[in-house]
Amino acid sequence: MKTYAQPIYTCATPPELSGTPHHWPVVVAGAGPVGLCAAIDLAQRGIDVLVLDEDNTVSVGSRAICWAKRTLEILDRLGCADRIVGKGVEWNVGRVFFRDEQIYQFDLLPEAGHRRPAFINLQQYWVEQFLVERCLALPQAELRWQSKVLGVTQEPDRVAIRVAAPEGEYTVHADWLIAADGARSPVRGMLGLETEGMAFRDRFLIADVVMHSQFPSERWFWFDPPFHRNQSALLHRQADNVWRVDFQLGPDADPDEEKKPEKIMPRLRAMLGDQAKFDIEWASVYTFQCRRMRSFRHGRTLFAGDAAHVVSPFGARGANSGIQDIDNLIWKLELVMAGQAAESLLDSYDAERTFAADENIRHSTRSTDFISPKSEASRAFRDAALMLAKHHAFARRLVNSGRLSLPTTLGASPLITRDEEAFACAVVLGGPAIDAPVAGPRGAWLLSHLEGGFTLLAFDAPVSKDATEALANDTNPCAVLQVGNRPVAGGSALEDSERLMAARYDGKPGTCYLFRPDQHVCARWRSFDLPSVRRAIARAAGAGDMEKREAA
Repeated sequence: MKTYAQPIYTCATPPELSGTPHHWPVVVAGAGPVGLCAAIDLAQRGIDVLVLDEDNTVSVGSRAICWAKRTLEILDRLGCADRIVGKGVEWNVGRVFFRDEQIYQFDLLPEAGHRRPAFINLQQYWVEQFLVERCLALPQAELRWQSKVLGVTQEPDRVAIRVAAPEGEYTVHADWLIAADGARSPVRGMLGLETEGMAFRDRFLIADVVMHSQFPSERWFWFDPPFHRNQSALLHRQADNVWRVDFQLGPDADPDEEKKPEKIMPRLRAMLGDQAKFDIEWASVYTFQCRRMRSFRHGRTLFAGDAAHVVSPFGARGANSGIQDIDNLIWKLELVMAGQAAESLLDSYDAERTFAADENIRHSTRSTDFISPKSEASRAFRDAALMLAKHHAFARRLVNSGRLSLPTTLGASPLITRDEEAFACAVVLGGPAIDAPVAGPRGAWLLSHLEGGFTLLAFDAPVSKDATEALANDTNPCAVLQVGNRPVAGGSALEDSERLMAARYDGKPGTCYLFRPDQHVCARWRSFDLPSVRRAIARAAGAGDMEKREAA
């Protein structure tokens, strides 16, 4: 590639080859974005982790490029977001075209007071490089390149993983194995497991084009454009003047032929104009798939990312949902390993993230059906919706050029304590915290204060010193953040500097929010009550799920 030099990574000879055994708390298979995030999260929590990858570099080609706001907030917690956002191209605006005219535009983040944009565009190889460098800076993490997993044997209390390295084969043992080894997951095959779902017939060409252009940093999507009749096209700007172009090809396209420069160039010339100067850097042809494993937990092996679920790329739901898998999993795994929660808490990872996968698959399937109508009647409905959308807001809700990634709300999870009083705000029970500017000791944004374990946010609520200390010393400790009050001993105070926190959380005096370690709201009340908070923490740590199982 002209704009990026692939790093080549090396590692020391595995000590197991000299007869020195090592038992790892966690082994991660796969050093893509999902596996690397798992390793960073574990290492930041002081848990030793080994990452195995059969390659010795980052991904070739841009692949995943759209990183959603929620993912960037997770990467903030992992210490990586500043570099990724600094290198990436920020965008909030999308435009939809039908034939030869724009029919509407949308803004995914129309309000101020958020640290991160709705999306940034950055090639996957840059994201992986930054994640590798973060991982290498953490002493609890070890990356072994050119280390291919050959076999996995599960036992009641551990997993044995057979590995092929350039110097020979060896076996490592771990308490837990996280399989983040991609859509074709060798680990999944070794355990005799499969994904279920469907593949769509239409083929799509994606190409990275190096081009200096005045196109704005926005998402442009065309239905039936004059330069590509009866099909769709997509244009995104990435870092280093690289542009992602997607062309719908139809079900009968020959993938090998369509990747040839002599086939790609005329399409690009028709789209970009005769005066445009550009070079093709990378191209691939893919077919939509929407599939997932029936369960993401199998004994002591936990599947995440594309190894667990696959969706079409329109909507940016693949890598974003994979990183959100890790955000859900690692804090639960930490509690289990520390003896602060029963092993059954990991079943909630499976339940919550299969629910999220089904939501993503549903959105992805609907996008595919709208972009690629399967009948003349479907096409007529789609075209009518597009024509109406130019003048009528209601019709824009029918247009689907890829519903863009949003975090899943987990309100139905047994780990969530139901509301007993009404809340009228943007924050949803079971959903992630919404950021807001604050003045406080750990930074200028609310989410930077929610990066530890359980956290109670209290709006002008009298949480006493004794209650604060009691929560801090429980089996699952909980920090107390007070908004608008002077801090009590052991607690800290935040100033709602722009009054956005009170508005976004309906923060009437006395209101309390309880956040899980993954920053999801697991309970909220209109007044503080220590026993209620303790019960909600116990439920979020798996007690509620165990009670439900026992009742059944």
